[in-house]
Amino acid sequence: MYKALYRQYRPEVFEEVLGQDHIVRILKNQIATDSTSHAYLFCGTRGTGKTTTARLLAKGLNCLSDGERPCGVCANCQAIKDGNFLDVIEIDAASNNGVDNVRELRESVKYPPSAGRRKVYIIDEVHMLSTEAFNALLKTLEEPPEYVTFILATTEVHKLPATVLSRCMRLDFKRVPESVLIKGMADICAKIGIDVTEDALRIIAANADGSVRDGLSILDQCISGRDMKVDAEEVLEFLGASGYEDFIELTDMVRKKRTEEAIAFLNGILSDGKDVRQFMRDWISHYRNLMMVKFMRNPETVVSMSAENIERMRRQAAVLELEDINRGIMELSTMANEARWSTQPRILLELAIVRLCMGAGQIRELTEVEFTEPEPVPAPAKKASPAKAPEAAVKKAEEPALVKVEEPAPVKAEEPVIETQVKPEAAESAPVEPAPVESALAEMQNGFDCEDIWNKVFEDGENEKGSINIIRNSARLKSIEDRTFTVEANNTFFKDLAEKNRQFIEHLVEKHTGAHRRMNIKLANSNEERSAEEIAAEASDILGIKVEVK
Repeated sequence: MYKALYRQYRPEVFEEVLGQDHIVRILKNQIATDSTSHAYLFCGTRGTGKTTTARLLAKGLNCLSDGERPCGVCANCQAIKDGNFLDVIEIDAASNNGVDNVRELRESVKYPPSAGRRKVYIIDEVHMLSTEAFNALLKTLEEPPEYVTFILATTEVHKLPATVLSRCMRLDFKRVPESVLIKGMADICAKIGIDVTEDALRIIAANADGSVRDGLSILDQCISGRDMKVDAEEVLEFLGASGYEDFIELTDMVRKKRTEEAIAFLNGILSDGKDVRQFMRDWISHYRNLMMVKFMRNPETVVSMSAENIERMRRQAAVLELEDINRGIMELSTMANEARWSTQPRILLELAIVRLCMGAGQIRELTEVEFTEPEPVPAPAKKASPAKAPEAAVKKAEEPALVKVEEPAPVKAEEPVIETQVKPEAAESAPVEPAPVESALAEMQNGFDCEDIWNKVFEDGENEKGSINIIRNSARLKSIEDRTFTVEANNTFFKDLAEKNRQFIEHLVEKHTGAHRRMNIKLANSNEERSAEEIAAEASDILGIKVEVK
């Protein structure tokens, strides 16, 4: 049966371990001087050699050679390699994480080794143990029998209790440099007779991001089913041009405002089958890493990347302003949030690219519409002129409106003017609701910004009830009164949906306004009183048949 490259070429002696010279030096010296610890903690990112080094340490403790240990050829070394050495016990904590499993381990510790000098317990993914299991292990881990050695391996050391950390000798495995990865993969290719170009190996090493196993897995897939030669184009075809290089290139296009190239580049990436929502999240992480690299002297502590990739990001961060990074994070985060409920997330991502390329100022210039008051329309004497209504409304914005009228449409001079119905005693100064454009004064109700309150309501609401978010863009908070607030829906469907979520919306509005108010719901652009003819006309449009009023 075929073995994957990372299994077939697993190191059998310390000299074959890639990129962990500082750990190899410590362990070889301890084995040579018989000063090994009773418990080790191997921590580091995936594929850096933690489990392999644990097996090498187990070999070194039980090797029969009189020279340098482990030799890799004696009976004990071969038995450990094949996985049938009785005194080396490997435990997967992900599937054996209960307190009962630890109790069994404690019982087995009492028995001395049967074939070797030391009994070695390798517990992989130790952070998966439950709290009770950790507590049951503590005493044995602190004072095991003299013939027992524990080796704990984990990728998430921050999840381990401090009581466990204090009982172990901690060794941190670093990401393997690209140059070491390239050399190691080139040696393997030479052994199996595969001709791989240096550019191809460089691309594989960059996408492996310091993980030997990831690098060998990519190499394994690149050479499977192909001829005896692999070049850079074939590697890119397999990877789909993925990895950090994509985000670095796309971010550069955005920085240089090359909108067309950026959208075409995105199209090429998505055509290779990349998930749009995942691409958004990864691009946000890229901007976050740029921020860390820009302001931290040693970003390796918070950016989980190889030194070479960090250096690439450092060069890009040097030419980016903090405002650009902030705008990238905020814009993409907004679109990623909207994409969760959208059936067309790709369009949202393309819109984000356009907005990032053009900048907020240019977007406003293209999207803002300048509204002006309509020109005065000649009107018969003693009749209120709709042209004066907006001015009157501004002067008396604090007074309650007597009637509601629509903004007058431009009419020809010879056409009659539609009269407005007002009370006789207030014919000259009847306040009229402003035209469709909301003024800054109209947006503030009882000291509240209606738009801001509405956005906050759904930002909190989507965490508790995700489906509530579909109301957000199809309805708006019209006004906030002392005991009520008014919501204006675009159509009957969203009006009914808001009604079904009445208690939830009222609760969220109370949270952000400080007082309980009852919600009033109405349709946008609907009058309080509608004639039968108007209702019939609307029914005709919906049903597709002519409805007459008799």
